[in-house]
Amino acid sequence: MTSSSSKNQAAASAQRPGSTKTLLRDADGVGAVRRTVLPGGLRVITENMPSVRSATFGIWVGVGSRDETPALAGTSHYLEHLLFKGTAKRDALEISAELDAVGGEMNAFTTKEYTCYYARVLDTDLPLAIDVICDMVTGSLIDPEDVDAERGVILEEIAMNEDEPGDLVHELFYDAMLGDAPLGRPVLGTVESINALTRTQINGYYRRRYKAPNMVVTAAGNVDHAKVVRLVKKAFAQVKVDENAVAAAPRVGGRAARSAGSVRVLNRPTEQAHLVLGMSGLARDDDRRFALSVLNTALGGGMSSRLFQEIREKRGLAYSVYSFHSGYADLGVFGIYAGCQPKKARQVIEICRTELERVVRDGLPRDEIDRAIGQLRGSTVLGLEDTGSRMSRIGKSELVYGEHLSVDEVLARIAAVTADEIHDVAKVLFAARPTLAVVGPFADDADFVAASA
Repeated sequence: MTSSSSKNQAAASAQRPGSTKTLLRDADGVGAVRRTVLPGGLRVITENMPSVRSATFGIWVGVGSRDETPALAGTSHYLEHLLFKGTAKRDALEISAELDAVGGEMNAFTTKEYTCYYARVLDTDLPLAIDVICDMVTGSLIDPEDVDAERGVILEEIAMNEDEPGDLVHELFYDAMLGDAPLGRPVLGTVESINALTRTQINGYYRRRYKAPNMVVTAAGNVDHAKVVRLVKKAFAQVKVDENAVAAAPRVGGRAARSAGSVRVLNRPTEQAHLVLGMSGLARDDDRRFALSVLNTALGGGMSSRLFQEIREKRGLAYSVYSFHSGYADLGVFGIYAGCQPKKARQVIEICRTELERVVRDGLPRDEIDRAIGQLRGSTVLGLEDTGSRMSRIGKSELVYGEHLSVDEVLARIAAVTADEIHDVAKVLFAARPTLAVVGPFADDADFVAASA
């Protein structure tokens, strides 16, 4: 694909309600990604993939756990469960049975900044998927009995997370890194907050947050844009909208405390020690994010990465070791995860620190950069081979990033990353004192305070 003036194309807030724009064109100059802004600010974006026989439909809502007050912690995720429980048109069984009857797949997920509901079906069954998902998102009853029943399910989900130290250590790391700021709290909420939530609180949150300007409707696959728009308009016909409303801009900024340099150890009788060592990263729209992606891939993004080679291949200290970066509206989080024998935990931390210091001091050699760029370019293309990934890409581009880049533009930006850009990012991020989270059979944090200093 090719594209022109992507930043301007993405300005949905400036697009006239009722109008349609082509955001990206395919190689033949035909509109492949198109956006219509409906009266009331609802955005409908499609990507046409005429060579496939499936379609994935999704509704993205710009609300996540960071939007919750402490008293409402876990509400966004609670709602994700409740919207499958029934509407005035369908009960819970009918919602699932209608998609099952055509071999469709339906699910949802909640993150710190957004929630998504989606279904993947044969292209001929797209009207059904649109009707069911739109009905769920706009017409949920939030029945008191369902609130009570689903409370137990969510508490079990929290308990399951507590039993998975590999997941728990990431929650501990975010808490250590960001403190009691909204981004630092778990998406699931806590046992205390879930037990305290009432139907009135959840329903009020639903009514306030699930507004048309804060939603993006997406469809990818063998789809016709005009037909999708008609079906969505019909499905939203009973929703009261403000005719003068405009589409909400991507989330910008927020409040997030920083607690860099802290150490958090959770004593658990596990066979392995689970570690996350990290520091502040980059906001998701930072121009340096492509350089950081290459750096992250070279450092801990695959079997040939430095951390994998040094910790697993050369020394056999861990089975799983990788680095990661998560970018948000106002900040980012970079981290390294490893699972190892408890007696080797300090050695693993020291190796991680050494590798970070080496990159700060020396940068990356050309062969590692080229390998990381090649890996990123390949994974980017291979990761967009199905309709679900394409639906997700255009949804996040609109709701989260505020720009639509073609695949070729993304590949070009990755390929253009220089050694100096990578070194500059490493010097900015990795020179900071890291935060450390540990889950394992450790009585206190004395040894780890020294190791992370």
